[in-house]
Amino acid sequence: MAEEAALLARTAEHDVAAFETLMRRHNSRLYRVARSILKDDAAAEDAVQEAYLEAFKHSASYRGEAQVSTWLTRIVINQALMRLRRQKRDQVVVPFEHHGAGDTHRESDDPIDQTAESPAASTLRGELRRLLERRIDELPEAFRTVFVMRDVEEMSVQETADLLNIPPATVRTRLFRARALLRQALARDVDSTTVDVFGFAGDRCDRIVSVVLARVSAGV
Repeated sequence: MAEEAALLARTAEHDVAAFETLMRRHNSRLYRVARSILKDDAAAEDAVQEAYLEAFKHSASYRGEAQVSTWLTRIVINQALMRLRRQKRDQVVVPFEHHGAGDTHRESDDPIDQTAESPAASTLRGELRRLLERRIDELPEAFRTVFVMRDVEEMSVQETADLLNIPPATVRTRLFRARALLRQALARDVDSTTVDVFGFAGDRCDRIVSVVLARVSAGV
């Protein structure tokens, strides 16, 4: 989008307001992609923050060869994968006790449902969403990332393939397998709940923006 390219150009000139607009626009996507790789809320937030700082530092190098959203997503994938590699190295040096797939979920981070649903319906929806999140966390990494990018963030096959450096056919295969595994685990249709998976709460959005802006003001 020309508008987003213009915002990034203003960011390159240290226009913090333009940068904040970009962050708030892309926070949800970047967090979800990072979360799909790292399987941890706090680690995903950290990866997004570092990705934004990298984007801020290198905003002048953007040449418009890809959409701004794609450019930012590549940066956050790289940050998440670097963190994942560090985690695996640390686990080799100092083995950690294995925890269940849902242990990293923090109840305090759950977004509050402000819709007109009845309390019972809201509670049920929240429980189903948390169940789906746990099942997604249990998917193999390759399937999990493709599922979040395609079904949760609704990225195209081509964009997903480009971001992950895999053929479009592989994206389709992995998505098919991910859906099949989820159906087996859940034994029910998950389509009605995918929209709320890893919901991006307002507090988390504000926290990421404030941390990044503080570091930008401090000279990164």
